[in-house]
Amino acid sequence: MWIGIVIAVLAVLVIGFIVYLYNKLVRYRNRVDNAWHQIDVQLNRRADLIPNLVNTVKGYATHEQETFDKVTQARSQLVNAKTVGENAQAEGMLGQALKSLFAVAEAYPELKANQNFLALQEELSGTENKIAYARQFYNDSVMSYDIARQKFPANMIAGMFNFKEAREYFEPETPEARAVPKVSF
Repeated sequence: MWIGIVIAVLAVLVIGFIVYLYNKLVRYRNRVDNAWHQIDVQLNRRADLIPNLVNTVKGYATHEQETFDKVTQARSQLVNAKTVGENAQAEGMLGQALKSLFAVAEAYPELKANQNFLALQEELSGTENKIAYARQFYNDSVMSYDIARQKFPANMIAGMFNFKEAREYFEPETPEARAVPKVSF
């Protein structure tokens, strides 16, 4: 009789432990998904700011069409990116294009004093900070999920319940893309 009780208690403990590990992996996987959505929100916010910024600069520097086209193309690629890698590549292109745009703005002192331009610049700067934080949180979430998934005995539970590897880390594609676009004047 005691043996039956001990076996039942052990079975309940093992099942409880499996449920605990399973729920822990679900929590980490969902945290990665949420972190990715936060990056996406901030990238979309920045993409929405860019046309206003381009139009403001266009009013002062109409002969800089190539720069405007590069910014528009990079923004389009960012909006249409589907994977982490595509987002990172588009992010690098957009950073380079924004550097060119701000270089154009440097040549126009009256533009640098324009209130609309200053407000857009401030919003873009704040958005860049939010994107950097969201990237860091996403990469930290991916790392936590991977660690939780790979540790013993959670790795056995992960295998049984098909917990796949987390998404790739969000990293710039090129050394130039690693440089943060400067938005100050």
